[in-house]
Formats: sequence, C-alpha cells, structure tokens
Amino acid sequence: MNSDDLAFFSLVVDAGSIAGAATLAGCDASTLSRRMSSLEKSYGSRLFMRTGRGVSVSPEGEVLLGYARQMASLMDKAKASIHGLRQQGPSLIHIVAQPSIATLLFGKLYHALQARFPHSQLHFSEALADKILYDLRASKADLAIMYRPENPSSQVYEPLLHEPLYLISPPDFELRPDQLTSAAFGEVPLILKSSRHGLRVFVEDKCAQFGCRPNVVLQSDSSIAITLELIAERCGCAIMPLAAAKGMIAQGRVIAHSLQAWNFERCVALAVGRTEISSSDLWVLNGLIRNVVHQLIEDGAWQGTRPA
Repeated sequence: MNSDDLAFFSLVVDAGSIAGAATLAGCDASTLSRRMSSLEKSYGSRLFMRTGRGVSVSPEGEVLLGYARQMASLMDKAKASIHGLRQQGPSLIHIVAQPSIATLLFGKLYHALQARFPHSQLHFSEALADKILYDLRASKADLAIMYRPENPSSQVYEPLLHEPLYLISPPDFELRPDQLTSAAFGEVPLILKSSRHGLRVFVEDKCAQFGCRPNVVLQSDSSIAITLELIAERCGCAIMPLAAAKGMIAQGRVIAHSLQAWNFERCVALAVGRTEISSSDLWVLNGLIRNVVHQLIEDGAWQGTRPA
C-alpha cells in the first residue's frame, strides 16, 4: 500500500465505480481493480460493497477514506511547500565573468535574474581566467561566463556564442594589407598582457601557426578602458572584441581591422562550479543566461558575434 493506492481508492469512491475511476485516472480498469483488491487484502477488510451499478464504500472503507483524504491534503501541502521553495530560488547566486564579458552582460543579466529570483542575493564579480577557474573549483563562485580555453582541462564548458577578434589601432596607423593576412603580422606593434595566459596565449599560438611571433611593444595588465586609451595615444595596437571598443570607435579615436584571414575567434562559454544550487535552479539559470546572450546578439549590442 502506498499514497497512490489511497489516491486511487478515493477516486473510486468519488466516481462510484472502478470503470469510472479508471477513465478519470487514464488507466486500465482491470489494473485499477487489481490494485483495489490488493488494498483490501492489505487491510484484511472489504472496503467496497459491489452493486449492479458499481461500488459503494463499506463501513471499514469509510474509516479508511477519512485517512486517505488527510493523506491527500498533506501531499498537496508538501508539493505546495516544495514549489514555493523552488520559486524562491537559491539564497545566493554568485556569477563571475571576464572583464569584457561582464561589461556587456551584467546589466541585462541582473534584471533577468532579479525578475526570476527576487528573493535571491545576487553577487557579480569579474576576474581573469585563472582566478575564475580557481573560484569555481573552490566553491567561491556558482557559475562563470568566460572565454573557453584553447586546451580545456577537466572543466566542462557550454558554448554560448562565437566572437571574432579585431586588431584595434590608432586612426592614423599605417597598416599594410599583408600585415593582416600573413607572417608580416609580426611587424605590428602590440599591447598585450604580461602573463602568459588567456588572450596572450591565444595570440601567440595564432602567430606561431603563421610562422611569426607577436611584436609586443608594451605589456599592460590594465583594464580594457586603459588599453583603449593607450591605443588612442599611439602606444601600439591591441587585439580585442569589437564590442569592447565600440564606444571609442564611434568617437573616431580608434579603428578596427578584421582578422578574418587568421580566424581570430574565441568561444564565450558557461561553466558551472562546485555549487550548492540545485540542478533545477541551475537549469533555469542556464536558460536565463542564454536568453540574455541571444538578446544582446539580436539587438546588436554584442557586435560581430553569432550564437553557439
């Protein structure tokens, strides 16, 4: 005997017949009849009085019916409580992203998360790839939106979009066509980060494929905004997404050059850390992030990208 048997028992009483109850339950009448017979055997009493028109409840069945109604009420309350907790969502949602991604994504993502999980405390942070991966492993962040490494380790990445990279230069920078399509790219003065990870590794690997080395004239671990100012001041060129430089491009302070011949493209992906957030809430979060990303692409806010 289980709660399903009691629910079927109540349904038979309300319907007045096993056939009618089977129709309401969407099951086979013979199966339901066997379950009612098994229920009667488990209690050692007749629960129904069989008549030509169907069944009526016996005195013993009346007693059981009261408990069955109470059980159904308790189950409904349990489902409502669980549903309420699911709607309430996690107590804390910590999402981390790399700086250029955070600039584009966090504003829209806040409103989407706040609307779906109004009772959750939201925590956004930005960091470079190494720090993000550490935070995911150390349970310091629940999810990350980041550039997928060229050689991923054991971390699982779910692709969100593909983003081409551009050479950003001062407006009056003299650039030959072959410097964008051949090993002559190694002549272009570049501003890159000092540590060998992330974008610097990506650029060095691409240059190696074309038989050259990047000409790093300035190592800068500054923000994208500072890097763009350095470009505008003619300190060198940099490689970055089009969306990251759109403001300065619109002002005419820098210009963008396509690197299509080099296939300079990175994948923005979602990564999940060691989190206490339930799988059902993670599924909802995943969907919300994807919806926001796709909306930014459709609106043209995340320029030059295509969904994964």
